[in-house]
Amino acid sequence: MLATKAYAAYNSHDPLAPFQFERREPGPRDVQIEILYSGVCHSDLHQVRNEWGGSSYPMVPGHEIVGRVVKTGKKVKKFKKGDLAGVGVIVDSCRHCKNCKKNEEQYCNEGATGTYNSMERDGKTVSQGGYSTLIVTDERYVHTISKKLDLKAVAPLLCAGITTYSPLRYAGVKKGTKVGVIGLGGLGHMGVKFAVSFGAKVSVISTSQSKEKDAKKLGAHHFLLATDPKQMEKYDSYFDVVLNTVSANHDYEKYLDLIALNGTMIIVGLPSQEPKVKPFALLKNRRSILGSMTGGMRETQEMLNYCAKKNIVADVELIRMDQINEAYERMLKGDVHYRFVIDIASLK
Repeated sequence: MLATKAYAAYNSHDPLAPFQFERREPGPRDVQIEILYSGVCHSDLHQVRNEWGGSSYPMVPGHEIVGRVVKTGKKVKKFKKGDLAGVGVIVDSCRHCKNCKKNEEQYCNEGATGTYNSMERDGKTVSQGGYSTLIVTDERYVHTISKKLDLKAVAPLLCAGITTYSPLRYAGVKKGTKVGVIGLGGLGHMGVKFAVSFGAKVSVISTSQSKEKDAKKLGAHHFLLATDPKQMEKYDSYFDVVLNTVSANHDYEKYLDLIALNGTMIIVGLPSQEPKVKPFALLKNRRSILGSMTGGMRETQEMLNYCAKKNIVADVELIRMDQINEAYERMLKGDVHYRFVIDIASLK
């Protein structure tokens, strides 16, 4: 077994604190990765505080992981010692259901194994995440990382990146598509970058006027202040696709009014309360609401390759491991531009 240093939540209310546990030795198809950086996702906070229910403690969060391969199993083909590698939201799945066979492991019929707070396929071990010094994962769920990109800024691509890339691709966003991105946080800023790179006409929709300057810096063509009724009315029935990245509780109908004929609102943010939508808000313009999880392994690698080609990474703020509790509080206030990333060297 491999001794592993980490930070963990011991319950739903106390601050995260140092923790040590053991990872398994690499099997024939496993890759052992020395973690260099781990992104901080809002879902980490949700799960640490058991806001979705089902949290298991002690919990080591983190599913935006990049590092360097230190050991591989005998049957590993994609990686060798010294390679850069990444691990995202999923570390296993059943591998034999229809969805897994289509490389849509995130929709595994038996339930994909999350990188943390999830029961491993052996039914005995709870997975632990990237706020730690190393991870061991089957090579199917490990991604190659380009040397061209800033490694710390690559980490959020493993969740925030693929969570926005996948639905925008699925929705067929291309040159000329009118896209509205609700919220300009970790997910939203990646949604803007991808939509702009696809050639879409992109607008950021926010309740904060202060976001306008950043929206333009990220390449957005327009900014819409959601608290201004006149601006909202101006964009009535305008957008082909609205990407809703907001994790705070909010009124869906207010934004559905912005969607044009046959348009779609894609949900990637996860509010703690269930939203309510009147049927008439959907009947008008034949609107639809589409949910989307993270991407499968093949699509995630496609996204990483695309980012290397287009030089797309997240905007990050690097923190020490012992700053994680402060980072959580700042994240709740929206005080991050736009993703915290932990320097795991500070844990070692």
